Amino acid sequence: MAEHNLMGKWGENVAAEYLERKGFRIIWRDWRDGHRDIDLVAIDADHLVFVEVKTRRNDRFMDAVQAVDARKMRNLGYAAMAFMRRYDYEMPPRFDIVTITGTEQTGFKVEHYEDAFRPF
Repeated sequence: MAEHNLMGKWGENVAAEYLERKGFRIIWRDWRDGHRDIDLVAIDADHLVFVEVKTRRNDRFMDAVQAVDARKMRNLGYAAMAFMRRYDYEMPPRFDIVTITGTEQTGFKVEHYEDAFRPF
């Protein structure tokens, strides 16, 4: 597996652990609908939360949250609708972003943006 893929998997694990400590229940990781994917699906109180995880070694070139552009938001929205239809969830959806900046070796920072965007 390429190094950036390993970094992404590590970031998703860090994000899942962080959210679980905050009381979220992770119900799915890496859910796919064709070419669209959702990093984490969780339940937080009365919301079904679709989480986009962005991991960066540093923020020299671009803040990780800026990497979630309009196209990515729209694709997450379509994937979320497919997930809710397929598994018959009727909870209100919410779209969060979790960013991890740094590495396991050098230290890292986790930031959680709740209700970060509306895909449509």
